[in-house]
Amino acid sequence: MGTTYLRTRYVVDRVLAVVLLIAASPVLAVIALAVLLSTGRPVLYRQQRVGRHGRIFSVIKFRTMVEDAERVGGGYTPEAMDLITPIGKLLRASSLDELPQLVNVLRGEMALIGPRPTMPDQYERYTAFQRRRVEVLPGITGLAQVTYRDDAPWSKRIELDVDYIDRAGPRLDVTIVLRTLRRVFSGARSDQTPGEVDDLG
Repeated sequence: MGTTYLRTRYVVDRVLAVVLLIAASPVLAVIALAVLLSTGRPVLYRQQRVGRHGRIFSVIKFRTMVEDAERVGGGYTPEAMDLITPIGKLLRASSLDELPQLVNVLRGEMALIGPRPTMPDQYERYTAFQRRRVEVLPGITGLAQVTYRDDAPWSKRIELDVDYIDRAGPRLDVTIVLRTLRRVFSGARSDQTPGEVDDLG
């Protein structure tokens, strides 16, 4: 089924994004206010990512880190550096910081389910096989996300993402949604080191 199924799911994803944004609007408002009162502006964090066929777009999240954290931490969030704000830790633990990406889905830049959007500097180091990861729209959640979370290097996550592209179908998507709901409170690791995560050439 694979990429053919994912193309046909495109319209459904955008319709569901509208429904979910409306349903989640009270939650979005409360989170936005909590971030504003606790850490100030900006409430939203935008970062350039690589989308389908290598197109660059800005992924949207609620801000969970201190100002200029990306430069200070070099793209990682070691616990000793205390880059994640208190409200940010709660949002990351529940994955609620990802909710604004429904706007990315509505714009047609992302899907509800698919490989997580990669960063440009990582994409530049992809092999030909790994570049298959961008044959489809990136997702808010995906097979590698629910399988590994942050407990595997990029090469293993990419292998599973490509496997998802080849096997994508309604049954697998339902499985990923259910596993997402189960893992949503497991939290993200905060002790990653470049050696553990970035094994790209």
